[in-house]
Amino acid sequence: MFNSAEKFEAGYRVQVATTPEFPQIGEPSQFKVKVTKGFDYEDVERFTMGIRVFFNDQQVDTIPIESVEGSHWDFDYVWRNPGNHIVKIDLYDIGENQETHTYTFNMGTQNPFGIIFILSITIGASCLATVVGYIYYPRILKKFKI
Repeated sequence: MFNSAEKFEAGYRVQVATTPEFPQIGEPSQFKVKVTKGFDYEDVERFTMGIRVFFNDQQVDTIPIESVEGSHWDFDYVWRNPGNHIVKIDLYDIGENQETHTYTFNMGTQNPFGIIFILSITIGASCLATVVGYIYYPRILKKFKI
């Protein structure tokens, strides 16, 4: 997935992702968080987490502290600004000392140039496939003719 990341700190690995991979502005998307423990990446039984979202060095949103049963937390989120966001995930009461650790991620949203980028790559790949097919398809047909 393009819009996903993971960090390992204090014996815990936090993974984040969005669905769709490039969220649209003003439309609901799924924000996914997974927390595992140790180098064997064992799922945790529960965790407590809060999220802060920054855009242009300004905090634009906060997801209140939530206690989650299991190792996955999926929730709906609406992105309001196009571009890159810094997402800070605070994992509370972890480790032997019950400390709070902050994991920082860079998450992006879809902007108009993203669609242009995807379309240009698709058109370029289609043109390449057409040229390669035009060159090699007649040779393949000649081999099968008697």
